This record gives sequence, C-alpha cells and structure tokens, in this order.
Amino acid sequence: METYALAVTAIVVLRGDQTGQELLDEALRVIDPEVIGVELELETFDLSLANRRATANAVVIEAADAMRVAGFGLKAATVTPTDRGDVGSPNAVLRERVGGRVILRTGRRIPGVAGIAGVSAPISIVRMAVDDAYNAKEWREQGVNDEVAYRTEHISRATCRAVAEFAFTHAARTGARVFGGPKFTVSRIYEGMFKEELDAASGRHPEVDYEPQLIDATYALLFSRTADALVIPTLNRDGDCLSDLVLPLFGSIAGAESLLLGFGDDPLTPSVVMAEAPHGTAPSLEGKNAANPMAMILAAAALLGFAPVPHCRIASRVIREAVFETLRAGISTSDLGGQASTTAFTDAVIERVRTAIRATSPASR
Repeated sequence: METYALAVTAIVVLRGDQTGQELLDEALRVIDPEVIGVELELETFDLSLANRRATANAVVIEAADAMRVAGFGLKAATVTPTDRGDVGSPNAVLRERVGGRVILRTGRRIPGVAGIAGVSAPISIVRMAVDDAYNAKEWREQGVNDEVAYRTEHISRATCRAVAEFAFTHAARTGARVFGGPKFTVSRIYEGMFKEELDAASGRHPEVDYEPQLIDATYALLFSRTADALVIPTLNRDGDCLSDLVLPLFGSIAGAESLLLGFGDDPLTPSVVMAEAPHGTAPSLEGKNAANPMAMILAAAALLGFAPVPHCRIASRVIREAVFETLRAGISTSDLGGQASTTAFTDAVIERVRTAIRATSPASR
C-alpha cells in the first residue's frame, strides 16, 4: 500500500498491564502504516506496574516528557496498587507533567446494543482534569459538642478557560450543542468564574448552539435530550460523576474513549493529547483473547483526529466508521452478545479500514 512519507506523526506509546496491554497491541495493529497508509513514528515506554516499581515512577516522568515533545500519546490501562506506600497510579503524574487541564469522554450509540431511555445521539463530557474537589486541603476540628470537617478547594481561570474553549471547539467540530454548566447561582464567586468563561467562549463561537443550565438541571434534563448531540462542560467532580452516568446510558462503555488534553502557555490550544480506553485492565480476561478492543481502537482513532496531517484525520474517520460497520455486520465480542475473539474483531476492523483507505488513495481515482 502507498504510504505518505511526509505525513509522519510521532506518538508516544505507553504500555500497561494485563488486558490493558493486550488491547493496546490490537489498536497498534489497526494504525499500522501498512493498514492506514500513514507513517507513524512510535516511541514506547513501559508503564507496567513492575516497571513503575523498578524505576520508582521515573519511567512515567520520562514518558510524560516525551509526550510534551511529540504532542501525542496512546496509553494502555494500568494497574493501580492499593498500598499507600506503593507507586500509585501513573495518571496523576502524567496529568501534572503534561499540563493536563481537560478530560474528554464521549458516549455514543453502539450498533446492536440497546441504550437506556432512548439515548441515541453522542454525549461528550468535557471536564476539568485538575483542581476543584480533588487534591483539596481537608481537615477536622473538634468543637464543644461536635466535630466539624472542612475542605478548601480552588479552580483557576486558566483551567476554566481551557475547558470552556475546548467544549465549544469540540461542539463545532462534531455539530453538537454545548449544554449544561456549573451551579453559579449558589456559588457566584467559585463556580461563577467557570460560567464567565463559558459565556466568553460562546461569544468566540457564535456558530455553536449554547444552552447553559445549572448542573442539577443538566442531570434532570438529560433524558429529555436523548436525540440531541451534546457537549457538557463541567467542573472536575461534576464531570467525574456525570461521565459515570452518561457512558453506561449507551448500554456499554465499549463505544467510548477518554482523552486527556494538556496545555502550555496558551489556554486555548492543547499542546498534548493522550488517548486511552475508559475501562480498566480486566485481569479475569487476561490471556483469553476475549476482551473487547473497541474502546482502545476508538482511542487510537480519536488521537489521529487531532494530528495536523490530513491523511491522519482521514484515517481517524475511516477507523471509527470501520469499527461500527464491523458491529453492524454482526461481528462483536461476547460482552456485546457476539462470539468474536479479540483478534478476530480487530481483523474484521482492519479489513474494512484497508478497503476504505484504498478507496481514498489517489491511485484509486
């Protein structure tokens, strides 16, 4: 197959644990240059639990620094140890090191899988990746008749601006409506800052429909907007909770991917995009060739969609369409009611990607 030698995109590949690594391998098969016709320069780092322990998390820092240079990362699911004195999750280190401010998770309808309450159009949660309720200072004080717990949270205008701008940019790109928002009527100073930045972003993107709602109204109205493509910008904890509600509405989280957006000095333009599947390592499925690679493949496709190379963006669209065409053909893994193995599902996707890429190449015209 003809490849586009000038369209070299560097991607940092972050290896993981158990089925997380197995599914990453499947996604890498799909984005092989021989399949998509685009040359990719892959730099690999081993973020398995064993190697994180062996390097005292130094490998995580090295991987993050490499992503800051390359601009793109594809991460497998990793094991987070429960011992407080252990290496912990690599995600917090990666977020801090690459300036991660935004997390994007999109739920979408999966062919052959029944959604809940008639949900059909995609719903994207654009959430703060830092600050807010997480890493807040907490303490307790003993009063005369009671014990009182306190927490001091903070958000920054730069993070509010990054989330707001990306929400409108993503909505413009996907033809969706920006819907929802913070509880600024109760928290005029704290959550009001986020509302100010959402309103400002709306002014910069007049082509995007904007329907601000308080966060509680967002939850209440969600089931009445099941036919509308929505982008919902949120604070950190609100987005964490809302993602856990929205993704299962589509019957499975297999059709979702998770993106971390890192920002440098410019809060309006991401400098790093890291993609991963939203699920864990599923140790019970390790080595059985039975896990569903769909979310990891979609993560790789989403990552290519951010590359400043037209052929990468074409490959992104082709891969995403091939995944759902495979499902419509009745090929799926057991979690979606099918009988295909992990590798068989990937093989079917690759076959469709190859066919579609050939049809878009200049030689086919």
